[in-house]
Amino acid sequence: MASTILKLISLISLINLSFASRILTTTAPATGDSQDQQLLHYHKGPLLHGKIDVNFIWYGKFKPSQRSIVADFITSLSSAPAPTSQIHHPSVAAWWKTVEKYYHLAGKRNSNSLSLNLGKQILDEKYSAGKSLSEKQIVQLASQGGHKNAINVVLTASDVTVAGFCVNRCGTHGSKSAHVNGKGSKFAYIWVGNSVTQCPGFCAWPFHQPTYGPQSPPLVAPNNDVGMDGVVMSLSGLLAGTVTNPFGNGFFQGPSEAPLEAATACTGVYAKGAYPGYAGDLLVDPTTGASYNAGGENGRKYLLPAIYDPSTSKCATLV
Repeated sequence: MASTILKLISLISLINLSFASRILTTTAPATGDSQDQQLLHYHKGPLLHGKIDVNFIWYGKFKPSQRSIVADFITSLSSAPAPTSQIHHPSVAAWWKTVEKYYHLAGKRNSNSLSLNLGKQILDEKYSAGKSLSEKQIVQLASQGGHKNAINVVLTASDVTVAGFCVNRCGTHGSKSAHVNGKGSKFAYIWVGNSVTQCPGFCAWPFHQPTYGPQSPPLVAPNNDVGMDGVVMSLSGLLAGTVTNPFGNGFFQGPSEAPLEAATACTGVYAKGAYPGYAGDLLVDPTTGASYNAGGENGRKYLLPAIYDPSTSKCATLV
């Protein structure tokens, strides 16, 4: 029995170190307001700025309705959304405002200089690299997007396995050097997998019963797609980490190869009152019973992770 408990503790410890983990952890907030006392330290590197295209490489089979869930999320990040009547409040754009605070902390006063736009979408429905991918292959797929002023997002379908997927991560982000017009450049990339058939209790909680920890009934997914709603949860956190630590020398704590970042500092927290096994006091759609904390374009609803707020040294939630 003691041996079993020890193995479980070791496994949970490993998972909590992974990026975009769905397993719950708690983080002690930093005290004070000075940068030296911040939980996430600024390592003086560049943050993404200007007009950035978010390009998608859809690897495997995705329905058009699934692609629209993610596309609407990206367009919802804008501070100038569609008519208010179409947006459920609080909004995705309001969630993104916490991320923009990092630009002020870094001395970049005009945070509005960052503009994320939905870029091109590349469909790879024939599994050009097979159904079992390595990290190197993920980077190669990401390279199909833009090589300048870009975040290239690789989303893998539910029947695609990726090294480390469901073992210690739901997604990851990084950067790749490239040459544009004979000049050296870097682009950022993100990978997220659809976990619905492989590990929904790990990467799509709380819309599926958790693999480990306290067992509670799953919540209703806001877009009626457990896998894709899980993808948005991971993608949103990785996007926050990408813009605030795009090249490994921005805002983070710990080793650069396994950093604690803006969203992973608040893993498992989605609303006020959150604790291990409980996502927090979420909003509930009276018609569908779906749980959410942010509204987006076209009447969409999403569940987005809390972001570490450098101005308050706490995990910021919308509800």
